[in-house]
Amino acid sequence: MTRVFSGVKPTGHLTLGNYLGAMRRWAEVDQHAADALFCVVDLHALTVDHDPARVRRLSRQGATLLLASGLDPERCTVFVQSHVDEHARLSYLLECVATDGEMRRMIQYKEKAAREQRRGGSVRLSLLTYPVLMAADILAYGADEVPVGDDQRQHVELARDLAVRFNQRYGHTFVVPRATKPGVAARVMNLQDPASKMGKSDDVGPGIVYLLDEPDVVRRKVMRAVTDSGREVVYDREARPGLANLLEILAACTGGDPELLRGAYTSYGELKRDTAEAVVEMLRPVQQRHKELCADPAYVEGVLREGAERARGMARPTVDAAYRAIGLLPAVAEPAVAEREAAGAGV
Repeated sequence: MTRVFSGVKPTGHLTLGNYLGAMRRWAEVDQHAADALFCVVDLHALTVDHDPARVRRLSRQGATLLLASGLDPERCTVFVQSHVDEHARLSYLLECVATDGEMRRMIQYKEKAAREQRRGGSVRLSLLTYPVLMAADILAYGADEVPVGDDQRQHVELARDLAVRFNQRYGHTFVVPRATKPGVAARVMNLQDPASKMGKSDDVGPGIVYLLDEPDVVRRKVMRAVTDSGREVVYDREARPGLANLLEILAACTGGDPELLRGAYTSYGELKRDTAEAVVEMLRPVQQRHKELCADPAYVEGVLREGAERARGMARPTVDAAYRAIGLLPAVAEPAVAEREAAGAGV
């Protein structure tokens, strides 16, 4: 069976873009059609200045929303990245295979480093190397597919390059993954700036619909969405990005086609109203399930604990094999441990 890995980073509240671009597909398709792992990648949240308490809070909220979106721990593995040591273990090995030039060519590094410098902050080394950690996230599990948005495809390509390079130098160890993405609304844009992705880490909130926004807040944000000059409702992402974004959101919420939907509207206001209501109705069951899960924190903790145990069991053989392949001396078990293992194996 195909193995799929993906994750969410707890750097902000999850958004409509996260849901339409990834989480809904994980629940509706990937967990049923593949051996799927979904992770809160909390180590990635440490690459920039952060509030430790907020990272913990958003990590729990992210995990809860993954479950609220429909992920079933009986069908897939849901866990927190830092709970599985193999991610960090493998990341260092891959840093020994990656090059400085590869890291500095990463588009997200350039953008985030420039943002940190504009704020007067220093750029952490981990911001430069985090694409290698992302590669370790993927390669540790032998993932065949990584469902990502367009902005992350470069990182999956790096994972592919590192897997091929490691296999060529040290012997076949890793599955070479491929990036996949959904069709409509794979990249939901900011309602106030349709040239920018609706990102959960953005500083400005009016253009971002968060998954836990109240219905009236959702309606207000959509109704205030930036459109374009002119009055005719057309679907043209290049010339009319604001309208295209609304049509794609509506299509994703209703199962329609943005090109066909445009013909049903003669005014921007009508399109905005229908889009707002479609988003509210789509988020309603997610918000209700989130509320139920928050009332039962022991259940969520149990899911994450069992998920980490399962993930560890999947990743450890591959990471141990990588350590042997690259030339590291295997750890020698204590005599008592070795005897127990031998007895358990019937030796």
